[in-house]
Amino acid sequence: MRLEGKVAIVTGGGSGFGAGIAAKFVTEGAKVLVADRDPESGARVAKALGAAARSIVADVSKGSDAKAMIEAAVGAFGRLDILVNNAGMGHLPQPLEGLGEDEFDRILAVNVKSIYLAAREVVPRFKAQKRGVILNVASTAGVSPRPRLTWYNASKGWVITATRSMAVELAPFGIRVVALNPVAGETPMLKTFMGEDTPEMRAKFLATIPIGRFSTPEDLGNAACFLCSDEASMITGVAMEVDGGRCI
Repeated sequence: MRLEGKVAIVTGGGSGFGAGIAAKFVTEGAKVLVADRDPESGARVAKALGAAARSIVADVSKGSDAKAMIEAAVGAFGRLDILVNNAGMGHLPQPLEGLGEDEFDRILAVNVKSIYLAAREVVPRFKAQKRGVILNVASTAGVSPRPRLTWYNASKGWVITATRSMAVELAPFGIRVVALNPVAGETPMLKTFMGEDTPEMRAKFLATIPIGRFSTPEDLGNAACFLCSDEASMITGVAMEVDGGRCI
C-alpha cells in the first residue's frame, strides 16, 4: 500500500503502459482518474479497477481538456497528489524529411505540448498544497535514438530535458518531477516503431535489448509506483530507464 491515500491522474490510461500504471497504483492503494481520448478504452480500464477508479475522455493536446481532467480528479476524489503524463504517439519509420507537417504537429502536440498544458493547470495546485509528483513518460528514444524515427526521438528528448528543468524549478515548493524511459514494449505502439510486426522485425528489435524481451505495462507500473511513492522522496529530476539494458 505504498500509495495509500493518494489520488492520481494517468493520461493515456486506456491501454498499454498507462493501463499498467493505473492498475499498479490502485493495487497500491491509490485512487486513479484514467484519462484517455478513447472513451471505451478508458471506461473499460476504470471499470476493471473498481471503485477506486474513474475515467474521463480527454485529448491532452487541448488546454480545456487538461483543465477538465484536473477538476474531475479533485471533484471525484477530493484532492490530487500525482500526475502521470503518459499519453503519447509515434510515427512509422521513415526518412526524416518525409514526415508530413500535420503529423509532425500532432506528435509535438501530444508528446510535448500536453506536458506544458497539464503543468499549467496542476502546478499552482501543487504549489498551494506544498506537495505533488509529476511523472512524465519519455523513452529510450530520447537517450539512444533509433534511425528513421527522428521526430519521435526528438519529442522524447524534450520530455527528458523538461523533466529535469521542472524538477529544479519546483523542488523548493515540495514538488518532485521524474520520468521513465521505457524501451519498446508490448503495447499498441509497438507496430508503429517497428513499421511492421513480424517475427523478423521483433527479433531485430529484441537483439538490441540485453535482457532479451520487450518492456511490459507491469514493468512500467512497478517503476512508476516507486518513483511516485514517498519511498522516492529524495529523488527528483531523474529519467529512469526501464529498458533491459538497451541504453548501456
